[in-house]
Amino acid sequence: MGAIDVHFSSKTNEWATPQHFYQALNSEFNFTLDPCATRENAKCLKYYTIEDDGLIQDWEGETAFVNPPYGREIGNWVQKCYEESLKPETKCVMLIPSRTDTKWFHDYIYNKAVTRFVRGRLKFGNAKYNAPFPCMVVIFG
Repeated sequence: MGAIDVHFSSKTNEWATPQHFYQALNSEFNFTLDPCATRENAKCLKYYTIEDDGLIQDWEGETAFVNPPYGREIGNWVQKCYEESLKPETKCVMLIPSRTDTKWFHDYIYNKAVTRFVRGRLKFGNAKYNAPFPCMVVIFG
């Protein structure tokens, strides 16, 4: 499989945020934390890698930009964002696939967060083609 084939298969669950898309959100929210980063793609000065495990860290007082791994654990990240946003001075903005039929959408997003559905399909990272799924921006807090 070539790099593009892997990018659009279940062999990877990491989807690097398009820089222009991130910059537009950052100009609105002024992010202070990227809890789902690698050292190479961190969007904020403060970030957590997979080794740091952003799911177990305290995000209180942060404005987090969260583009989590899009695998089975995505529900854990949605729940974490919801719970962290209940803390004082804490906001979480997620870029995730638009999956309105999931348990996590109904338990933690529907009627609990502001949802912006992304028009069209995003082109993640250095991909040649757009993603094979629609996305949404979810704003908690």
